Amino acid sequence: MTNPRKRWWRRALWIAGALVAGAVATIVVLNMSNGGANNRAMIEHSFSTADPQFVRTMNGTFSTGIIAGNRVETLLNGDEIFPSMLAAIREARETINFETYIYWDGMIAEEFAATLAARAREGLEVRVLIDWVGSQPMDPELITMMTDAGVRFERFRPLRWYNVDRINNRTHRKLLVVDGRVGFTGGVGIADKWLGDARGPHEWRENHYRIEGPVVAQMQAAFAENWRKAAREVLTGDRFYPELAQAGGIAVQLVKSAAMQGSQDIHQMLMMAIASSTEHIRIGMAYFVPDDHSIAHLIQARQRGVEIDILVPNEHTDADVVRKASRHFWGGLLRAGVRIHEFQPTMYHSKFVVVDDRWVTLGSANFDERSFSLNDEANLNVYDEAFAREQIRVFDEDLTRARQITLEEWENRPLHDRARDYFWSWWRPQF
Repeated sequence: MTNPRKRWWRRALWIAGALVAGAVATIVVLNMSNGGANNRAMIEHSFSTADPQFVRTMNGTFSTGIIAGNRVETLLNGDEIFPSMLAAIREARETINFETYIYWDGMIAEEFAATLAARAREGLEVRVLIDWVGSQPMDPELITMMTDAGVRFERFRPLRWYNVDRINNRTHRKLLVVDGRVGFTGGVGIADKWLGDARGPHEWRENHYRIEGPVVAQMQAAFAENWRKAAREVLTGDRFYPELAQAGGIAVQLVKSAAMQGSQDIHQMLMMAIASSTEHIRIGMAYFVPDDHSIAHLIQARQRGVEIDILVPNEHTDADVVRKASRHFWGGLLRAGVRIHEFQPTMYHSKFVVVDDRWVTLGSANFDERSFSLNDEANLNVYDEAFAREQIRVFDEDLTRARQITLEEWENRPLHDRARDYFWSWWRPQF
């Protein structure tokens, strides 16, 4: 006969196991959620990007308005990006605020850490905010180097028992703001993969941008928002928000999204621009896994006669499952006449969209659900024809090193490729 005490312990263990399993399942479901994607609505074509109403609508829709008087410099690949960022850090006078997703180890990681540490030892206020997930490969000695020198270092949303249900909501913003006067954003991470000039598989292709002018205050505010979440410190005063004179003739607007605040402004902003297109849409994107609404907006634009070119990585990618998921959704786009190109020499990590020859969005956001619904992102919208033409030139140069994917090639993929693409497409809410 079974001992009653043993029966009680077995029942208690079974109940405890069931509770743990239920808790784990709940956490997984919460983290797998893409937070409100079903609330998206189609946007009809009511006016073009050339219509003043386009600018007024974009200006009024988002909490950050369009600001004139800025200068935006395009930096291509590590050979241009890293020297410019490091020079700005070395020239700083009071404050350096740096937020990024990827910070690994290696030569460039050491140089950034040493430079930031040196400025902190000289008395500057240096704040570094790095995503907890994106910085897992980071050498702890680099953190020690910075903090010993006086750098305020924080990881964004580190794993704790009280936030396991939001471990999937990361900061993907890439912001460097120096003295509140000079800003940088784009796609670059702090890792040796970005060194060089995209000459081969070990030198990633990237766009990053240096910004001066009044819009830098919006970039500072985006950093300050996440710094407050991580460090519980509010940044105020002239050190962070100095009076900013005009630095150029470009009108710019920062648009940001934050999953835990229910914001999907990046997605809405892109759909509004696509819906207003009349001539040509160019999408250069490291990770392109469009949701159903995005596909519908792109096809709707093609039906209006808008030319569409999409440039994505080929097999030189750091996320092959994302590439597979992306390919599953290409059929409708290719049938509609969208041209899809795969960049050949190396990993293509750029993230920008040019609509007609008037409007550009650039920054941290990818064209996927992770950027639309899960991550904190920050993009700059640039309303300037000369700047748009410059980005078109960069895009067209990249197309010369890309291969176009035809509908016939897509339809004739081997069965095992089609099966794998289909399987990974179910993970679209996470890509």
